[in-house]
Amino acid sequence: MSRQKKAQIIDKLQEAFSKCSVGILTNYRGLSTPEVTILRRRLRESGVEYKVVKNTLARFAAQRAGRDDLVSSFEGPVAIAFGYGDIIEPAKILADYIRTSKASLSIEGGFLSDRLLTGGDVMTLSALPSRELLLARVVGRMQSPISALAGCLVTPVRRIMGVLQARIQQLEGE
Repeated sequence: MSRQKKAQIIDKLQEAFSKCSVGILTNYRGLSTPEVTILRRRLRESGVEYKVVKNTLARFAAQRAGRDDLVSSFEGPVAIAFGYGDIIEPAKILADYIRTSKASLSIEGGFLSDRLLTGGDVMTLSALPSRELLLARVVGRMQSPISALAGCLVTPVRRIMGVLQARIQQLEGE
């Protein structure tokens, strides 16, 4: 590979390290080409980029992006899933792929914007509900006391209306 080609790859990786919200490092040893293609397709559908990288080039790109803490993570065959949106989605897809395909893919670790993750941390991330579901739960819990208060305030008015309605019917019957 020429120096110019290597420089282009380093630049692209550096950009990916800088822009991504989450990166997950995987050991793809033992996966066949069709299996990697299926995994890439699943990840691409969610806007996640999956790149098999040369360790030396990845180290240079990580250092240039200011991610010196990642340099020691590039040992053996490494592929990186770069997530640009939801930080949970790449972890969920990879964990689901490992569970359903019984492939020899393993999650070695990862990184968030400012923090390194272990393989266990990534698996914990994959078990979290989606962002939308978490927001819905928060909003639901915020609305619950308000709804209960509104119910308490409306109940006496409804009872009075029921008594008045019964009295109207009683007077009409006389």
